[in-house]
Amino acid sequence: MKFVDEASLRVIAGNGGSGCISFRREKYVPRGGPNGGDGGDGGSVFLVGRASLNTLADFRVDRKFQAGKGESGAGRNRTGKSGDDLMVDVPCGTRVFERDTGELIGDVTGDQQRLLVAAGGYGGKGNARFKSSTNRAPRRLTLGTPAERRSLCLELNLLADVGLLGMPNAGKSTLIRAVSGARPKVADYPFTTLYPNLGVVSVEAYRSFVMADVPGLIEGAADGAGLGIRFLKHLDRTRLLLHLVDIAPPSGTSNSVDDAKAILAELERFSSELAQRERWLVLNKIDLLSEAEVAATEKHLTQSLDWSGPLYRISALTGEGSARLTGDIMNRIEELDAAALESGSQYV
Repeated sequence: MKFVDEASLRVIAGNGGSGCISFRREKYVPRGGPNGGDGGDGGSVFLVGRASLNTLADFRVDRKFQAGKGESGAGRNRTGKSGDDLMVDVPCGTRVFERDTGELIGDVTGDQQRLLVAAGGYGGKGNARFKSSTNRAPRRLTLGTPAERRSLCLELNLLADVGLLGMPNAGKSTLIRAVSGARPKVADYPFTTLYPNLGVVSVEAYRSFVMADVPGLIEGAADGAGLGIRFLKHLDRTRLLLHLVDIAPPSGTSNSVDDAKAILAELERFSSELAQRERWLVLNKIDLLSEAEVAATEKHLTQSLDWSGPLYRISALTGEGSARLTGDIMNRIEELDAAALESGSQYV
């Protein structure tokens, strides 16, 4: 199924049912009085988070959702049936905006979480509600209130613990294939990843995290070049960024330092907040160079980038260094979880 991360739809809640004017009519019961019932409430429209979904593709076909209307009241003090609420499934990580104003209505982040996006109308009152000592036979009712109607824009930001950054063909898809069950396309040419991919990395029993692979960036991405800038928003919720650098790029095409600097520049242009996110440098494809060449490249990179943060050497293809990397990531995520729990806040 094609990955879709934006969608537009219209939601219409149900109107409330009107009240009823009715009088008791029974033999041997003179002046039975009013017995008109109230109208039923209209149904509301909710968006419901589903962990099993990871795309908004369903909304390419279905764009209008309407809840049930409330029925009118009836005689004998019978209240009209309320309209059924409508539950619309969306992936976890969906942000909901008002299309006309751009206002953020809510954020669906958890499985089974509900977000009210259109409230149903209230049922009207029947004439039995207006009976009093001075008005024994009221001929008055109220109509049901109209329901909310909204045009919405949905934006999916994938929920992941770790996000992969890098130039096209840096080995991001190969890494996520090697350490998780995700199976993105891998080939020896750039831009094989056209859509984000999620993979669950299991370090050991009951210890795992989610990794996100987004299309590679190129210089000028912030101005619309390439594919990656469209999907950088999927890294907004990540706790940790892994910056993959190809230390053995094809001869004459580019060099590792320029590639790394280009990624950092585009990240800063896209979001200064995301650029300040914790980031680890990962040197990939060490299997293509000798130990001395790897050490020389590492020294050149760290000096050119003025890098003093965590740095790892891996070969995503052979798996060398991957176990140490994923183990350290797991430990760091658990540290972040413990810190968030202690402070009483929720990370991401």
